[in-house]
Amino acid sequence: MKRILLACSSGMSTSLLVTKMKTHAEAIGEEAEIWAVGQDQVRKEMAKADVVLIGPQMSFLKGELQQKAEKYGIQVDVIDMQAYGLADGQKVYEQAVSLMGES
Repeated sequence: MKRILLACSSGMSTSLLVTKMKTHAEAIGEEAEIWAVGQDQVRKEMAKADVVLIGPQMSFLKGELQQKAEKYGIQVDVIDMQAYGLADGQKVYEQAVSLMGES
């Protein structure tokens, strides 16, 4: 099972994206736990994740979050801005899977 954590300023703008990513994962027959939190919770939640994707508005935190994520052996990246704006669940799911070193 893939565990994908999304984070944005409040956790609200990524909720639609979570739904679309779950729909895509189900459509391709993959099991995935995908959830969203606000930036104040991401440091606590990342221990449960295989990868962390952050909203473009949080890109300034990428370095700090990646440094913390290293102790869990996971990657942190900024969600592709166009995919984020379009709430493209498939593209963001594929970005997360790619960061996990899977195809």
